[in-house]
Amino acid sequence: MARTIHVLNGPNLNRLGKREPEIYGHTTLAEVEALCRAAAGEDIVVFRQTNYEGQLVEWIHEATDSGAAGIVINPAGLTFTSIPVLDALKMFHGPVIELHISNIHRREPIYHRSLVSGVATAVIAGLGARGYATAVRSLRELLEG
Repeated sequence: MARTIHVLNGPNLNRLGKREPEIYGHTTLAEVEALCRAAAGEDIVVFRQTNYEGQLVEWIHEATDSGAAGIVINPAGLTFTSIPVLDALKMFHGPVIELHISNIHRREPIYHRSLVSGVATAVIAGLGARGYATAVRSLRELLEG
């Protein structure tokens, strides 16, 4: 039976492929979505991106209320600032994989302290866009036990 996996993306990720390619690479968000769908196999992927904190919180609530199997989340800049995203993720009872395209620990100190990591099941950082496929495959493995 197909499970539903939510892949949620925060601010500025719609600019992938254009924004700081030396950090984030040349892969577009549409290409990232295709990677996620391919990695999901028969599972259903709900793939979204927003530049607004409240919208991201609403999507986490939706994943919680709909009984989604798991969440892969790249909160982007909200990783380091958003108590509302943190609180919403606390309500989700399935596995959560926090994802970052760059290795946040090799960057400026402001990027070193993730609020999300405290509630995430796992963290993937620094694999570039291919980290998304890794995250989806890993989430599927976690769900299979």
